[in-house]
Amino acid sequence: MAEPSGTDRDPEAVSRFVEHFAAQLVEAGLPRMPARVFAALLASDTGVLTSAELGERLQISPAAVSGAVRYLAQQHMVSREREPGSRRERYRVHGDQWYEALTNREAVIKRWEDALREGVTSLGAATPAGRRLAETLAFFEFVEKEIDTMMDRWRAHREERFGRG
Repeated sequence: MAEPSGTDRDPEAVSRFVEHFAAQLVEAGLPRMPARVFAALLASDTGVLTSAELGERLQISPAAVSGAVRYLAQQHMVSREREPGSRRERYRVHGDQWYEALTNREAVIKRWEDALREGVTSLGAATPAGRRLAETLAFFEFVEKEIDTMMDRWRAHREERFGRG
C-alpha cells in the first residue's frame, strides 16, 4: 500500500505521533525540544524541513529550533544543509540516523574505557573500588565488541529488507 501524501494525512494524528514519539525520546534521556524536532523530521515525507517549517509544525520559536538542531547535529542525528540558491538552512534526518548515532557513541565508550583503565590503576585493581571499575570497564569492552557485530548484522538485514540505501 502506497504511503498517503502529506495532504491526505490528518494533521492532528501526525502531531499526536510527533508528541508521543518525542515523549518516548525524552523518557530515554533526550532533551524535550531536540526530541520534538527530531520526531517532526522523522514524520516528514522528505525527512527535510526548514527552521520556519519546524517552527510552524511545532509552534516553537526560531531560537528553540536553532538550539534543538544544534544539539541534534552534535549527536549526529540530523545534518544541516543549504537550500540550493538560498541562504536558508534546512535540516535533514537520514535513514541511517540510528546507525550513525550509535556508531558515534562508540567514541564516547572508548573515552570511558580509557578513563576507567586509569581509574583501575589509580585505585588499585585489588581494592573494592578498583574491582568495581574493572568490572565496569569489562562491560564497556564487551558492549563495544557487540556493537561492532550487531552493526554488521544490521547492515546485512537492512540491505535484505530495504535494498541498498
